[in-house]
Amino acid sequence: MDYLYAFLIGGGICLIGQILMDTTKLTIPRILVIFVVSGVILTGLGLYEPLVNLAKSGATVPLPGFGYSLAKGAMDGTEDGFLAALSGGIKNTAAGVAAAVAFGYIVALIFSPKSKR
Repeated sequence: MDYLYAFLIGGGICLIGQILMDTTKLTIPRILVIFVVSGVILTGLGLYEPLVNLAKSGATVPLPGFGYSLAKGAMDGTEDGFLAALSGGIKNTAAGVAAAVAFGYIVALIFSPKSKR
């Protein structure tokens, strides 16, 4: 059942993104920001945690999951003071950001990207 929930929740998040791309005039970066901010807001309201508990990777891998990790780290860090709240989100997301930068660099070396004209 874990795989089914991960597929349905993760697929639902992707479906919402695809609908936004197809039916609105929002640019892709704006949609990405909407997803991250919605993950932060839903986490702050306590609504994203049950989704993570149900779908696990299906809810943490998409972009709202990045917002969830940022907010969760900041909320966990509030117990240790203001600076810990600021650094908590960075600690929770550092591995994902580092992997994205590293793999992006490797792919750029392999495929030699060209800018659009």
